[in-house]
Amino acid sequence: MKEITAQQLHEKIQSKADFQLIDVREEYEYETANLGGELIPMGQVFNEIGKINKDKDVVVYCRSGNRSGVVINELEKRFGYTNLYNLKGGIVAYAREVDNTLDV
Repeated sequence: MKEITAQQLHEKIQSKADFQLIDVREEYEYETANLGGELIPMGQVFNEIGKINKDKDVVVYCRSGNRSGVVINELEKRFGYTNLYNLKGGIVAYAREVDNTLDV
């Protein structure tokens, strides 16, 4: 599985790169703190498969990187995705390394 670090993601956001950002946490987690990505909770990902782009990089994240890793593995195995990146350490790593104002 491909990974992206918090700093690399920050650079992508700052440079306004063309990529999709997907948060697979639950709605209550998203409301507390998020990175501005599209919320598709883990349990709904396979019902919302049409929302996940296959033509550009897609960064998937959760709290720590575990749920997003499971989602990515399934999307790659079952649907042939090759453009997915897991945020290493999730939003917790992003808060620690990039934006300590996030309440995670």
